Amino acid sequence: MNTAVNEHGEHALRTCGRVHAFADIREDFDAIVGSVVYSTMTTVDTRGRPRSRVLIPVWETDGEEPTGWLGTYRTPVKAAHLADNPHATFSYWSPAQNTVSVDVTAEWVDDPGIRKHVWNLYRYGSPPGAGYDPKGFWKGPQDPKFQVLRLEPWRIQVLRGRDLVAGIPSRIWRSEA
Repeated sequence: MNTAVNEHGEHALRTCGRVHAFADIREDFDAIVGSVVYSTMTTVDTRGRPRSRVLIPVWETDGEEPTGWLGTYRTPVKAAHLADNPHATFSYWSPAQNTVSVDVTAEWVDDPGIRKHVWNLYRYGSPPGAGYDPKGFWKGPQDPKFQVLRLEPWRIQVLRGRDLVAGIPSRIWRSEA
């Protein structure tokens, strides 16, 4: 039997950490994302080669399933990658070994109301700690250079450093969609 001692000194069987509701990992997701802030976004080109860049997405986590938003420039590489394959991964890591990995499908959104909503999520932080004042990069939500990607997570993995040390597996949520 493969066991480890958990944070309470109990022997815990190492099993898959699948959770059935996002609510089961929401608190740790929000805490890690809000403290790390910067995420590595990875996409792939038409030949399957990965490309990463560091960005700051914001997340709405109040519902049954989270929704992410990325205010960004529509660079030629990012646009070409997502046009061919809309899947991307956002990874967060802290020196305490707290990690979040979010696998998403990404879609460009041009709706003015959504652009304003995303602008405000950045200004006020979502979750708390994530975000920034986007005026440092764009004139406002109507600025044509301010582009928005809607991020629909289909898989989220959360691992706290203290769980890693205790041999407790990461927790994984998958969308039912």
